[in-house]
Amino acid sequence: MQSAFWVRRAHKWIGLVIGVQALFWMISGLYMVVVPLEVIHGDHLAHVPTERLLPSAKRMAASHLHEAYPGITSIRMKNLLGTEVYEIKQGQQAILVDATSGEKLSPLDRDKIIALADAAYVGEGSIKGVEWVTKAPQELGSRPVPLWAVHYDEPGLTTLYFSPHTGDLVARRHELWRWFDFLWMFHIMDYEEREDVNNTLLRTASITGLLFALSGAWLLFYSFNRRKKA
Repeated sequence: MQSAFWVRRAHKWIGLVIGVQALFWMISGLYMVVVPLEVIHGDHLAHVPTERLLPSAKRMAASHLHEAYPGITSIRMKNLLGTEVYEIKQGQQAILVDATSGEKLSPLDRDKIIALADAAYVGEGSIKGVEWVTKAPQELGSRPVPLWAVHYDEPGLTTLYFSPHTGDLVARRHELWRWFDFLWMFHIMDYEEREDVNNTLLRTASITGLLFALSGAWLLFYSFNRRKKA
């Protein structure tokens, strides 16, 4: 009898503690189920245009690239706004080079970024601002800066982030993504970086939830046994 009293009391208080977090788990989980992942990723807002690269005798030879840019670790050819370019990596640094002349093109200026954004964006808004980002906002996580941010004037408040070194579309951010990120923070209980899915707080909440379930199961069987005896 005494044990049932303490288990019942523990069950009640554990329920009060874990109940709020359980509600957040359900709300965030519902959002993740209702809103498709491709929408969260912003695939409907911007795409990366691709053009087939054809053989050309005008391209600069790779051996000449190594002479002009020592320390090359990798070379990739791609199309940038109708111009064939080499993306060269020298360790952690990346630069763009005109495939014909060998001229260094990066970092890309504001006008080039606007042209890249116009080519990628498929939404209905118009550009309301272009920002040179040197300190990554929360929505970019650990992505390296600097980056160009192109902001659009539309209900979803879309922002496209481009690398000035490679011209790549690094991230698509909009209101549905930001709501996802906010709810994800509560879902995994990482209130700082929003990335650690194995943090101490989440493990503690999970163990507490398990204790709540076990105490409830014990009380359920206890009540059945008590009725049988009665």
